Amino acid sequence: MKDEMKQRIRVGIVGASASGQGWAPLSHLPALELLPEYELVAVCTAHADTAAAAAAKYGVSRAFHEYHAMVREPDIDLVSVVVKVPSHREVVVAALNAGKHVYCEWPLGANLAEAEAMAELARRKGVRAMVGLQARGDPTVRYLHQLIGEGYVGEVLAVNMTMFTGGVLERPKSRLWDRDRTKGVSALTVRGIHTMDILCWCLGDFVEVSGKVSTQVKQWRVTGTDEFVDVDSSDNVMVNGVLASGAIASVHVATVPYNATGWRMEIYGRKGTIRVTSKGSPQRDANTLLGSRDGGPMEPLPVPASFTEVAEAMPIGPPRNVGHLYLRMARAIRTGAPVEPDFDLAVKRHRLIDAIQRSSDEGRTISLSA
Repeated sequence: MKDEMKQRIRVGIVGASASGQGWAPLSHLPALELLPEYELVAVCTAHADTAAAAAAKYGVSRAFHEYHAMVREPDIDLVSVVVKVPSHREVVVAALNAGKHVYCEWPLGANLAEAEAMAELARRKGVRAMVGLQARGDPTVRYLHQLIGEGYVGEVLAVNMTMFTGGVLERPKSRLWDRDRTKGVSALTVRGIHTMDILCWCLGDFVEVSGKVSTQVKQWRVTGTDEFVDVDSSDNVMVNGVLASGAIASVHVATVPYNATGWRMEIYGRKGTIRVTSKGSPQRDANTLLGSRDGGPMEPLPVPASFTEVAEAMPIGPPRNVGHLYLRMARAIRTGAPVEPDFDLAVKRHRLIDAIQRSSDEGRTISLSA
């Protein structure tokens, strides 16, 4: 057992709240608990009392309220960065400079320049650096990727994707920071890229885009008050584009007040059709896959059990999807192989964000490298 423990990858999480709220308690912590490849050895929050509470809750001996101190610990192998987007760069850079492997949630940076700098530093340090585009760990999405690669629909001709989530009219005080688009969070940068990354991974990258980025609700009510604050982060994004294969794609991502319908992607090819849906977000909620070949009726496409590599006890959704990414990270750390999705992919997605925004601002089609 002692040798086995030595082989486990030792993790420190920045952003491990003891309240049970937030992305780390929802996804990272339950995933790590059920992955024998890892050992959680340290947690870091913004304050000494909350760090101590988190350490007690998650059964670890070391609590930090200063991330610089945590990343200097010699027996931490991997630092997971699960904090607000504006703080990603400073924590990631500190961890990379300390020679640690890094898992950083998406978006990697608040803008393209930050993402490029972090990716370049990760390459120089020679460590594994993963970005949390966790839909790539979802078994249904992984199966979809394989089906397209095997030619289930034949030559892809057209793709239509929509993503409608709720909650646009108000925010609690703790989330007012994301009303400012310079902080890196919007319908384009988060919901838009989480879903467009699935489209690109399965069907190929955009080579040109024509976009419209809009803030339809220009003020939010502060939850529980009569106060309103101005907003310039986008809540509606429309993209028409051409993929590297020549297929035409249309995308509409929106945050809406009521009765949001979730995620839907329809793929039409010469030989068949695939439809994949989720009642919520594909990186967070269960996905359903339907398919048809040669004009037959749409029928369920059951996902083979082999696409679930983590323990069955790991809950479907965020823990299972994030768990699959951690498995990839463990293999990469142990073998020295590249990790995927990595910081270089994050830079590519940040460039897509910039192209869509420029297209909207300038009223023209933007070309990207395939």
